[in-house]
Order: sequence, then C-alpha cells, then structure tokens
Amino acid sequence: MSHPSLKGKTAIITGGAGGLGSAFSEALAKEGCNVVILGRSLDKAEAFANELKTQGYEAFAVSADVTNPESLEVASKAILEKYQTIDILINNAGGNHPNATTENRFAAEAMGKDMRDFFKMNITDMENLLNLNIMGTLIPTQVFARHMTGNRKPVIINISSMAAFKPLTKIPTYSAAKASVNNLTQWMAVYFASSGIRVNALAPGFFSTDQNRHLLFTPEGTPTPRTKLILDHTPMGRFGEPEELIGTLLWLLDPELSGFVTGIVVPVDGGFSAFSGV
Repeated sequence: MSHPSLKGKTAIITGGAGGLGSAFSEALAKEGCNVVILGRSLDKAEAFANELKTQGYEAFAVSADVTNPESLEVASKAILEKYQTIDILINNAGGNHPNATTENRFAAEAMGKDMRDFFKMNITDMENLLNLNIMGTLIPTQVFARHMTGNRKPVIINISSMAAFKPLTKIPTYSAAKASVNNLTQWMAVYFASSGIRVNALAPGFFSTDQNRHLLFTPEGTPTPRTKLILDHTPMGRFGEPEELIGTLLWLLDPELSGFVTGIVVPVDGGFSAFSGV
C-alpha cells in the first residue's frame, strides 16, 4: 500500500543508519520522503545515504549528538537550508550499556560471586544511558518541533520498548528509561495537539539486528539462554524482522489513516506484552 500523503515530506530519523533506523529510513525514502539520516558518525550516515541515493531516493546525512542541543541546532539549520521544512521526526536513537545492567536476574544469584550485580552497576554509564534514551528523545523534539507547521500535518514518533511495560530482568536502567519515553510521549501528545503535531510511539518486541545478535546467539549461531527465555515468552515463537515494524510506522505517519491518533504506544511484539508467562 502506498502513502501518497507522505510524498515530499521531510523526515528526520535519529540513529537513521542503525539496525531499526535504517529500515525506517529506507521505508520513508520509498514513500518519496526527503530522508534525513542523523547520527553521531557522519561517515556511517553518509554511507547509508549514498546507498539510498543510488537507488534513486532522496537522502541527506547530518552529524549530530541527540543529547547536545548545539549540535542539533547546527543540524537543523542545514536541514532547513536544504529542504525548507521539517514534517516528521522519528526519535530512534537510543540503546543500552553493559555496565548499566546486572549479570544476575535475582539478588540471591550473586551471593558470594564476583559478578556485576545491582550494587556494582556503573553510575556514570547509567547516567549516560538515561541521558541518551530520555534526553535523546526530548532534546531533538525541542529543536526540531518548533519548525513543524500544523498545515503540513507533522508527526513525531518515539521508539519505546517492551521493557517500558514490564521491566525486564538484568536491564533496570534501560527499562526505566523506556518507561520514561512512554510517559513523555503522552505528555508531548497533549502539549502539541493544539499545534497540529501528533505524537505517538512504537514499542518493538524482540528483533535480531546486528547490534544485539551477539547477545542472542553464540559465535556458532546457537541460541543463548536469554534467547530461549525471550522466545518462550513470545507467543509467535520467533524474533521480529525490522521490516515488520514498517506497516505500523507508516500507519502512524499517514494523516489519511491515523489523523485522529495521538498519545498512544503501539506494541509490535509477536504477543510478548499480552502473555502472562503461564
């Protein structure tokens, strides 16, 4: 299904050359958007933008740190110089950090063992993770939303997680950060409604990408114990593919289909959030 109402719109995807971000960028390019791939690594963003250009799509790479307002302001000027408008913002940049996680699921498992438990998580890495996921959603919205005009039916999409609904074992910091993204999405939706900007979020379930494959499979390709636990709690019994987020993303972006939808968080998770574990 094509979405003609998206053609010619300028879409910024933070972390737009990453695992899920690249799928979002490519999908919007195919719909005729001016795709802005924003990332800390300009080389990576440019390489992916060039891939899209060779396929005949419009793409522009910009370097910025989503936690740094000054770098985002510079990026904003470059984007507006090139395309004059900003219509879509996908706050995709985020992630976890091993030092902000625990190696054990339950406190008793760490007794008498040398492992990174709750008490040994690194404070600096926890702060950086919270900053990336929460402020890395809030600050780009501060910078770019002021240039979004209601007559072009702008949309902001934040990226949440299954960890936002029920905190997952071993990742307390990331879970708390994504729960904040859910709350922030609802707040933004209310705040911007009178300006004609819709704000929603996608909550992906478990997807196997280059970024997390090493956590899910051994070098030999054997599923890790964590993978078994995840799939045992996913009724569809498999990981999602990045492309399986696209239908929901395009629905949320298309004003002809979801013009009265704002302030929701949509799980795309193979049934994970519906399953009680029993």
